Amino acid sequence: MGNAEYRNFGQKLARHAAPTLLGIKCANLVSLSKSEFDVDVHSKGFNSRAAVRGLQSRILCECKNRILLLVYREKLLSARLADPQAREMLTACGYPADGDLEVCLAVLSERIRKNGDFPHEIGIFLGYPLEDVVGFIENHGENFKLCGCWKVYGCPENARRTFANYEKCRNFLCGKLNEGTDLYQALKIS
Repeated sequence: MGNAEYRNFGQKLARHAAPTLLGIKCANLVSLSKSEFDVDVHSKGFNSRAAVRGLQSRILCECKNRILLLVYREKLLSARLADPQAREMLTACGYPADGDLEVCLAVLSERIRKNGDFPHEIGIFLGYPLEDVVGFIENHGENFKLCGCWKVYGCPENARRTFANYEKCRNFLCGKLNEGTDLYQALKIS
């Protein structure tokens, strides 16, 4: 693995997972090209270094050309999945009622790999407001009030603020990397 590939992987994560990396979001999904990265090696390296900050990554699915990587904060995502309303919705989608984070991630991965339709409950894992996840499912992705990082069916004002905060994270982290800092230095991970 060359230095350029290592740097490009960090830039990809900064661009697509900055809110999670900086601690204001429980998880982000990153689609990576298999021809551009050895995602398995990078994911394992990330996990070994970033675990001290409660960060993890997990390959959710793999097709011929791309890999879908979930970057998450273990405590935040566990808390999100423990929320009674989120748990009720996940149980209705076929997740075990008492499943822990690892079990839920395994079920999500299986649903992505085997299902003809993308499992829209993934919005719960990504920290989207439950009313927006429900709204998306019930409206089949139509009739939304605002479209940004996700389709908003609830409060557009709150979503706009959240979108702006996510953009600030992205600008900050990508700015650090553009100055020559690597991802781990930017996150203060030795």
